[in-house]
Amino acid sequence: MAVMLQRYLVALDRHKWAAIAGFLVVMSLSGVAAMQPQPPSEFVAAGTLAYSAPPVTLSQTGTALQQQGQSLTAEFLLSDAVVNAVAQSLRLDPIAIRERAEVIVNPGADDRDRQEREAAGYRVLVRYRHPDATLAQEAANRLMEAIVEQSRQFNAQQLSRIADNLQQLRSQVGQELQQAERALEQYVRQQAPAVQAAQEGDVLGAITGGEAQQRQIQLAIAGIDAQIRSLQARLGLTPDQAYASSALSADPIIANLRAQIYQTESQLQILAPDLRPEHPTMIQLRNQQQAYEQLLQQRVTEVIGGNQQAAPLPNSNQIRQDSSLDPARQQLANTLVNLQTQRDTLAQQLTTLQQAEGQLRQQYASLPNRQLQQARLQQNVALKQNSYNQIEARLADVTLAEKETVGSLVVLQPVQTELAAADNPSSAAILLVGGFVGLLVGGGLVLLLDSLDATFHTLQDLQTALRQQEIPVLGLLPLLPDRGALPERTRTRADLPIAPLDSPYLEPFDRFRSNLRRSTGSKFPKLVILTSTIAQEGKTVTAYNLAIASAHAGKRTLLIEADLRSPSQAAVLKVTPDPIGAIDPLRYYSQPNDCIRMVPDIENLYLLPSPSVQRQASAILESSEMRRLLDEARGRFDLVVLDTPDLSRYNDALLIEPYVDGLVLVTRPNYTEEPLLNEAIEQFIESEEIQFLGAVINAAEMPMQPTFTGFDLQSMANDREEMSTSG
Repeated sequence: MAVMLQRYLVALDRHKWAAIAGFLVVMSLSGVAAMQPQPPSEFVAAGTLAYSAPPVTLSQTGTALQQQGQSLTAEFLLSDAVVNAVAQSLRLDPIAIRERAEVIVNPGADDRDRQEREAAGYRVLVRYRHPDATLAQEAANRLMEAIVEQSRQFNAQQLSRIADNLQQLRSQVGQELQQAERALEQYVRQQAPAVQAAQEGDVLGAITGGEAQQRQIQLAIAGIDAQIRSLQARLGLTPDQAYASSALSADPIIANLRAQIYQTESQLQILAPDLRPEHPTMIQLRNQQQAYEQLLQQRVTEVIGGNQQAAPLPNSNQIRQDSSLDPARQQLANTLVNLQTQRDTLAQQLTTLQQAEGQLRQQYASLPNRQLQQARLQQNVALKQNSYNQIEARLADVTLAEKETVGSLVVLQPVQTELAAADNPSSAAILLVGGFVGLLVGGGLVLLLDSLDATFHTLQDLQTALRQQEIPVLGLLPLLPDRGALPERTRTRADLPIAPLDSPYLEPFDRFRSNLRRSTGSKFPKLVILTSTIAQEGKTVTAYNLAIASAHAGKRTLLIEADLRSPSQAAVLKVTPDPIGAIDPLRYYSQPNDCIRMVPDIENLYLLPSPSVQRQASAILESSEMRRLLDEARGRFDLVVLDTPDLSRYNDALLIEPYVDGLVLVTRPNYTEEPLLNEAIEQFIESEEIQFLGAVINAAEMPMQPTFTGFDLQSMANDREEMSTSG
């Protein structure tokens, strides 16, 4: 809380004129409002409407609408239609009527309990304000009449909408009822016979009779199979073979061809011993035999028929053998064929009976589903019919209610007019409220302007920002006292304050030096760059006093003014730059023994002043002469401090950073800006080449009592004036 209060006081000190201006503006407006003349007296005409209990009606809908009148809101009661009707009757502006009229539903209901509200019933308070008492009373009466009429029209419109909706709903439900009836009728027409047969037991009897017939046919087939097996054993023929042999044996043409073939074969056997096979007679007999066999094959095809599917066509020898059945075997073969035919017939009958039984069983199994579906269709028809009947009854009720429509509100208390009490605030109250609001506005302006300011204005804010970035704070440096103005001819860009050797102001810089020594571990950084984000943060003051503290601690120290874009501050330490540096800076830096000067009055301190403001500062810093100078300084001195320009304008510090041991960022409250600081720290952290050692906070508020003895600032100013005069 103390930190926030301190921060607010700092912001108030910076933006006090904005706070004063905001306070004065609000107070001026309050004064103008307090000086306004009092409005003229007004008359208030007020009347009360009440919910009218519904009369005895024949329709339930009318009673329900009357009860809905108790839920009307003030916005509905004071609608545009009501305002326009009153404005037209009184010939007034509707806007003026709406501004002066007021409708309150159930006034004072929040201050009463539930039982009192129920006992009081629904109330509507109608008010109208106007300087003219007669006009106020007339307007209030017209408002009450218009509200009552609107209530009646509202009930009529509600009934009309209900009737229209019921008409549409009746048409829709009627169509759905017709569809349900057609679906039931179609289902009954298709499924009723099957359901009736199943319910009367015909299906179950048919299934039982079919099973009995199947058993009889199966017994008959078993007997026929036994007979067939017996005949096959006797004949050695299958039924197909028996059919073929019986057909061949019964054909006379086949018998005649068999006889001729036998006769030809007999002649060939008789003549074979006496005649050679080439003898014409032998050839003729063989030709006759082949002809008879071909004829026999053709006749067999004609007799057997069936495209050789009933019985395959045998060869000539087999034909002659199969066609030679005696009458008894031929009779047995015919019997075998007849039995096979009977068996096939009975098997086909059995298959047909089994299929019919399956259909009957399926029909019997689906009986519950059919009955359930029929019941569902009947129930759907009943529901649709019931809905249709209810809509018809409701429509008749609404039609009757339209003829009985009355308003829901009646006049409970006639309009009464009285003078309105003035409730305007006093001038003192207005000024008091204005003063309080002015303080709030002024304080708010201070906070707003402070939030828009990106500068760190307190030491705590700057420390918090560095701590959040995990940046080590190498030292808190005090604000050195003002050294006074120098003579005009020796004045530099700024009066640079330095801490005397025997003053307590030098102690924080010595702590900074020791912290800097420990920042890199065991290896002490010899070459250190001091830079800042913007100007006026005190980097040059810090560099000079750090060098003085190091020399005072017995360290051989060199201070290099690497800010080649600003004039030299060497005169503060009674050191005069070599004039040759302004003419040829590269030659100036190439001779370290000539450009490095010993500081009088401070032991172990050396200074390399900048020659002058250089346009090619970047080229000089990147030159080989500067690199050799830094290498030689590393070997000759214990600590080398380089003062470089700020980073917001130039990147000179980054150009020479690769040749040094680390970089220190100088910050200062009321000068350091948060975006620039975060950007610089982010650049240092993300870079793998930059050795960022930490930051110091300059011009911190620290309790000190400076004593100026010995190395006096005023004496230094006098010495510089004498040197300038003698020069």
